[in-house]
Amino acid sequence: MSNCHPEDQSREEIERSQLHRLQQLLVEVHTRNPFWQKKLEGAGIVPGDILSLDDLRNLPFLTKQELVDDQNANPPYGTNLTYPPKAYSRLHQTSGTTGRPMRWLDTPQSWDWLMECWAQIYRIVGLRDDDVLAFPFSFGPFIGFWAAFEGACRIGRLSLPMGALTSEARLRMMLELNATFVCCTPTYALRLAEVAAEKNIDLAGSAVRGLVVAGEPGGNVPSVRRRIEEGWGARVFDHWGMTDIGSLGIEPHDAPGGLSILETECIAEIVDPDTGEPVEPGALGELIITNLGRWGHPVIRYRTGDLVRAATECPTGRNLLRLDGGILGRADDMVTIRGNNVFPSSVEAILREFDAVAEYRIIVESQRAMHQLRLEIEPVPAVASVADEQQRLIRSVASAIKERLNFHPEIEVVPTDSLPRFELKGRRFVRRDMNDE
Repeated sequence: MSNCHPEDQSREEIERSQLHRLQQLLVEVHTRNPFWQKKLEGAGIVPGDILSLDDLRNLPFLTKQELVDDQNANPPYGTNLTYPPKAYSRLHQTSGTTGRPMRWLDTPQSWDWLMECWAQIYRIVGLRDDDVLAFPFSFGPFIGFWAAFEGACRIGRLSLPMGALTSEARLRMMLELNATFVCCTPTYALRLAEVAAEKNIDLAGSAVRGLVVAGEPGGNVPSVRRRIEEGWGARVFDHWGMTDIGSLGIEPHDAPGGLSILETECIAEIVDPDTGEPVEPGALGELIITNLGRWGHPVIRYRTGDLVRAATECPTGRNLLRLDGGILGRADDMVTIRGNNVFPSSVEAILREFDAVAEYRIIVESQRAMHQLRLEIEPVPAVASVADEQQRLIRSVASAIKERLNFHPEIEVVPTDSLPRFELKGRRFVRRDMNDE
């Protein structure tokens, strides 16, 4: 290796390592993992068939529904386990945002792999030896920032656990202990800024200089980023990962506006969601992930459902895949409103430009294959108390959505504090099938 850190390797070194580890992984799962034995044999693939990274395309895609169905048919963990249960030491589960939660197991070795991912992430965001990290999340079975917390401990950084505290108590702890980095969802970063303003806490004057945000779109949505950075007086770093794939994407400190994918620890592909064929650099496609260090509970050619666009070059000079604008949307979240393809993240990007909007909810009602989008908007108290201001806000939001997304939404103003606040992923996108009512 020509450089001291994996993320600084040459492209040739990265690809050589990827192929070697992929071949080892396939031998292991073909020998020991019932789920992958069945899947590979069904596709007529044996490990010896994979002689180059291009041969990866001969393997079938893996979908989340396959994993869910397998766990439902073979509770509690399914058959995608390479080793006996006694070999595993960590349990997490998905948040269940898009369906029933999946349980995910890690061996000590695969947990070490996740720690290596976070060591790279912390280097890429420019973490310093004297940084103090705050983790305001619930420390429940959702993986949340568990790996980030333990990853910071592994590299010797003081890490502040903040489960079972109120938002105000978390803020005061951050200030009293001079936290410099915070790891949370974009939703909760906004909520903490809201609480700080209510309690007259000088958040922008604190020692916090960076926030690593993940779990939902927002970190690379300009209007969301602006509101977080203004509220905290600190830099936002977008991060991407999933319970089932690991922690694999981070926004570099020296190249904002995109995600670097840790190709030292995975193989990433971008394909047309409809055909499954690779797209050209710069074209929108679905991100496919094969992780290379989680042998105990692996995913190979996993359809993430996340829509991305590859940059043609990386401003950092690293040889990692860069995704311009980060995660641009989800294939399964797209709805068609009056002939226009609309993603919830596009609506959020517009709503977050309005400082008068404290919280919101997007409701898509479907009837006879037709979609109607309705917005519930909770104004800040100063606007909520003045009827004319409410109407002005409605007109302004409606005009912005019409101008940029080309449809007229139905907008309803709701009372102060009537919409839920979230600590982890915000659930602001609701689908309702009116045919069932």
